[in-house]
Amino acid sequence: MTVTIVGSQLGDEGKGALVDLWGGAADVVVRYQGGDNAGHTVVEGGDEYKLSLVPSGAVRDKIGVLGNGCVVNPRTLFDEIDTLRERGLDPDVRVAERAHVIMPYHRRLDGIEEEVKSESGDEVGTTGRGIGPTYEDKAGRRGIRIGDLLDPDVLRRRLEYVVPQKRALVEGVFGLDADEEFDVEALYEEYREVGERLAREGMTVNCSRFLYERQQAGDAVMFEGAQGTLIDIDHGGYPYVTSSNPTAGGAATGSGVGPTVTGRGEVVGIVKAYLSRVGKGPMPTELDGDEHEESLADHIREKGGEFGTVTGRPRRIGWLDIPMLRHASRVNGFTGIAVNHVDVLAGLDEVRVGHAYELDGEERETVPTTTEQWARCEPVLKEFEPWPEVDWTAVAEEGYEALPDGAREYLDYVSREVGAPVYAVGVGPDRAETIERADPFEQ
Repeated sequence: MTVTIVGSQLGDEGKGALVDLWGGAADVVVRYQGGDNAGHTVVEGGDEYKLSLVPSGAVRDKIGVLGNGCVVNPRTLFDEIDTLRERGLDPDVRVAERAHVIMPYHRRLDGIEEEVKSESGDEVGTTGRGIGPTYEDKAGRRGIRIGDLLDPDVLRRRLEYVVPQKRALVEGVFGLDADEEFDVEALYEEYREVGERLAREGMTVNCSRFLYERQQAGDAVMFEGAQGTLIDIDHGGYPYVTSSNPTAGGAATGSGVGPTVTGRGEVVGIVKAYLSRVGKGPMPTELDGDEHEESLADHIREKGGEFGTVTGRPRRIGWLDIPMLRHASRVNGFTGIAVNHVDVLAGLDEVRVGHAYELDGEERETVPTTTEQWARCEPVLKEFEPWPEVDWTAVAEEGYEALPDGAREYLDYVSREVGAPVYAVGVGPDRAETIERADPFEQ
């Protein structure tokens, strides 16, 4: 049995909370794309764990796997593992030998390229973690993989090939000094030691074979997507996208588990009850039109804690975008959804959603294929009866029927529009503050 958890919007939907909730039934939790640009916050018993690379299942003592579709910064990986150990946990994390390594020069180049683009207003708003440059090297067949770190001779050969190219780019094209990030010998010594630690702790695996054997043994596997559907490099608002495939199809290619296996499982879309976005890109339902909307956005941002887990940047805020969810449901094939942050909208004088778009006098129910068209879309808003503040802890204990009438009407509408039932409703950050209506591992 497999369950794939997918972000249905622009990331930051609260996927980690659902991985944590349903991860209790999983034996293995797999990250299948992205890197340490993907922040996950898990809260258990009042304790908060902020993770950017280690799969969220580590908090529940599950085997965590970073699949071949991931890009891995070993510094971040070891820092997170060591921090979890200091807090009394014993994370069991395996890393695919086919996963690519984020090197220091990738991070440096990421910053340089974003700065250059900003001069013309074309910056994407990356986290500066080196994600894009690492995927570029992967596609360009000049990347360094986790398996390369295990063989010092191969590692040196890879570095001697690629580092001079990166140095020439920085010095010759950008006219900047190439510092220690471009020193072959220093890189060799650091990453040879990384390989030694990975080998010593038995962390590397042939991901496809490892997961196949676990499934043959009867293990349940959960795939944990990072980011969201609308920043998928193929299905998002290009070029304001990440460099990988957060959509459900990425679970197969990013792990080595066949699509006939993941396709027989559940695919749960995680929805935030409103919309948030970090960085540039279209956002038709954004609350930024006048002083009232900006005040409303500030209120939601503060109440919802809408600041990047990795970057700390304040997120842009908007009403829920239904055309976006229709697109996400179609692309991913949702079998169910979970809606988070319903409590954040409580107590407002107004609650709206973007039911459709208007573009060139025509009403559209889904996201246009070009970013330029998407940016010209105006939202067709639908109003809902607001719901009051309540004792959300008590509501979570009592269940779905204890939700205020307005909130249930809102959730029923979202379910109809995406064509999938509501499996869970988040009314607070803690695991105990999620109303579970169905366990996808039991469907």
